[in-house]
Amino acid sequence: MTQDPVKAVEAAIDSLTDRYLDVSLKASGAVRRIMVEGERAIIDLAFAYPAEGIRDELEQQITERVCAQTPIREIDLHITWEIPSQPVASGRQGVPGVKNIIAVASAKGGVGKSTTAVNVALALAKEGARVGLLDADIYGPSQGLMLGVPEGRRPEVREDKTLMPIKAHGIKAMSMSFMITENTPMVWRGPMVSSALQQLLQLTAWDDCDYLIVDMPPGTGDIQLTLSQKVPVTGAVIVTTPQDLAVLDAKKGIEMFRKVDIPVVGIIENMSVFVCSECGHKAHLFGKGGGERLAAEYGTKVLGSLPLLMEIREQADSGNPSVAADPTGKVSLMYREIARRLGAELARRSATDTPGPRIVVEDD
Repeated sequence: MTQDPVKAVEAAIDSLTDRYLDVSLKASGAVRRIMVEGERAIIDLAFAYPAEGIRDELEQQITERVCAQTPIREIDLHITWEIPSQPVASGRQGVPGVKNIIAVASAKGGVGKSTTAVNVALALAKEGARVGLLDADIYGPSQGLMLGVPEGRRPEVREDKTLMPIKAHGIKAMSMSFMITENTPMVWRGPMVSSALQQLLQLTAWDDCDYLIVDMPPGTGDIQLTLSQKVPVTGAVIVTTPQDLAVLDAKKGIEMFRKVDIPVVGIIENMSVFVCSECGHKAHLFGKGGGERLAAEYGTKVLGSLPLLMEIREQADSGNPSVAADPTGKVSLMYREIARRLGAELARRSATDTPGPRIVVEDD
């Protein structure tokens, strides 16, 4: 008996595994439609995380697998992303126009958190997501400099008093640095800082962002408490170096998020290794394996490890972060891999709270 061509295509696709979710494409809910017309198959896939960087790889894998296992000789493949929204917990006010809020944090300064935050935001955008970036460091905002926003440029104000975020390198950004000059000190007490953060969040016209990356200040103070108690944060990403002291402080940050029921979705280990540009020798200047030990202790994942490179710092300081400066370079590809892993981890968690999509199969 001849096998139904639609079922044959479905079986061929089901033999492929989504390496970020570690399930088959069918089980992940990505398969939305399969239609067969003679020797031609029309396949619609919609992933729950952005993955533009592996589009060609996916197309090749699916084409080879389907053509090898079925009579199909032509494939019309459509790949898109549909980023799910996280439900808003009772007692917390959602941010208009934002599906997911991701806090990028470290309890210790100097580990490259802001540089990581801006590059992850840019990487998510390169992968196909709509992204916003909020600089939550009211006392020492730095994202304006990193994004190359000229000093003195101010956000436009709508008639309804909402602020238009400033667009830079394909993302929307808001920072206290857009409101003040570089030499203006923020001599504010805690309640004023908390109020400023809430206004930047709620009064900015984010307008349909899949992800809002929040660059947190170091520590576990007023800003962290305000964000965790008032805002529906989807998850937190902890940035650390392998150094024992940095890992010790990172634990404090993780414990803080755990106390306020915000999941830590992953660890990013920064400055993990130094590679000599002359001889290629690798040196672990800040120790080795700190991020992995931290992830193992708290039951989370290492989303990625980044090397200690002068170019990462230089590009961020010049207002042209690595992902924007060299989208296909080695460092950029590392950030984009981190972005896909982060998006997939959020999608995995969302899948436990929302029903999966309905698969439609047709045979014309």
